[in-house]
Amino acid sequence: MVELESAAAARAAPVLEAVAVSKIYPGSPPVHALREVSVSARAGEHVALVGRSGSGKSTLLNLLGLLDRPTSGEVRLAGADTGALGDSDRTAVRAGGVGFVFQSFHLLDYRTAAENVEVGLLYAGVPRRERRARALEALDAVGLSHRAYASPSTLSGGEKQRVAIARAIGTRPRVLLSDEPTGNLDSDSADVVLSILDSLKPTGVALVTVTHDAHVAAAADLKVSLADGRVVETTRVR
Repeated sequence: MVELESAAAARAAPVLEAVAVSKIYPGSPPVHALREVSVSARAGEHVALVGRSGSGKSTLLNLLGLLDRPTSGEVRLAGADTGALGDSDRTAVRAGGVGFVFQSFHLLDYRTAAENVEVGLLYAGVPRRERRARALEALDAVGLSHRAYASPSTLSGGEKQRVAIARAIGTRPRVLLSDEPTGNLDSDSADVVLSILDSLKPTGVALVTVTHDAHVAAAADLKVSLADGRVVETTRVR
């Protein structure tokens, strides 16, 4: 009974959490990009960050991904405050525990789809003999095993984004952060990407997506609305 309760508590605890984070950029006057924002994502949960341009969404995503540090507050990964980590430790945590998907794909044109996925595994420290197998496994998960040796120049926009997702999940991260992942896609390709993101939830990954698209936000479990650097509304979608 105690073991079952402990397992349930582990599932309920946030994998990724921002606690009263603020971000101030110096200047005359200083820019308050975030003001005491708190947000969390649990294992298997998809959180959408929505709001107008300048609301603080991308700033918050950068803090959650350990690409920047808050002026105040805490960013916690698996319950541990990341504030005391040095730059090399933050880089190691990102490489092995956090996956990123961007609107512009960021694929290397001179490498195949599989090689692009392997690049992420290289930075995560995966041994050479394992990288190709893991890359092919990740491409299969996004339905692109048949395009493993294709050049990005021959891929459609939707296929490029699926390769980018494969690269992000190849390291088996605890957290997957997406910045407008459907922004450059037609509606059919966007639906495929959303279906793939949804299929990742049973693996226990915590998903956080920045989006302007109401359709994308509706596919999340939780919608967090920001305005002027503050959380103005949190809505349980499903």
